[in-house]
Amino acid sequence: MKTMKVGSISMDNTIFTLIAGPCVIESEAQVMEVASRMKDITNRLGIPYIFKSSFDKANRTSISSFRGPGIHEGLRILKKVKDEFGVPIVTDIHEPYQAKIVAEVVDMIQVPAFLCRQTDLLVASAETGLPVNIKKAQFLSAKDMKNVITKVEESGNENILLCERGNTFGYNNLVVDMTNIIEMKKFGYPVVFDATHSVQKPGGNLTSTGGNREYVEYLAKAAIAVGADVLFMEVHEDPDHAKSDGPNMVKLDEIEVILKKLIKLYKAVRDDESIRYSH
Repeated sequence: MKTMKVGSISMDNTIFTLIAGPCVIESEAQVMEVASRMKDITNRLGIPYIFKSSFDKANRTSISSFRGPGIHEGLRILKKVKDEFGVPIVTDIHEPYQAKIVAEVVDMIQVPAFLCRQTDLLVASAETGLPVNIKKAQFLSAKDMKNVITKVEESGNENILLCERGNTFGYNNLVVDMTNIIEMKKFGYPVVFDATHSVQKPGGNLTSTGGNREYVEYLAKAAIAVGADVLFMEVHEDPDHAKSDGPNMVKLDEIEVILKKLIKLYKAVRDDESIRYSH
């Protein structure tokens, strides 16, 4: 598997790496609080940490849903996180013109699942030269991601991560097929598992997305067991009152206990692989 460098962090399949933060930037104070606490937690646990939050959620269920502060104010806040806590930053974009603007601040660009086949968006992201975390669409199979990868590679960028976040068959639900992780690893790029978006109930609350955050830990364990290289989790100090994706975000007060279990599993799986492959 190719080693991917995001800021000062080298991503491969030998060390547990976490991407985490609130779904959307609700305020500067809130983002700084989450980033500070997550940095402390990951320092204690000794794991590499990348901060994630969105300046705009352009694919909300309802037109009246909160979207975020916008690109310029959002990037100002993200830069403050980066400068104050020394962590790499990732955020998502929805339109090609945003790629160059965002690249001035962030260390990795994220392509949302619904948009992973948008050629212009992929090309613009690739042309920044930054790593690109591409979420597999809810309507694609793992093998379909080969065409997505080719668009980025042929745009001159092989700094790619692939992200599994479940498939939908309608009916306000997602199903996670863990063999998607195995299949995407065959492409030779790091595979991220999005443990929180995978428990969404799309449109499940009629005008907003529902979710089952109690399943996050279990799906994360399963993903690590089959070989996920990086874990993505959205966290919030008070998910029940979050402005976006509250039902599937992990409570900040609970994340450290969950991570300890996942790190232990990650090490056990890697140790088992090294033994198996040594013969």
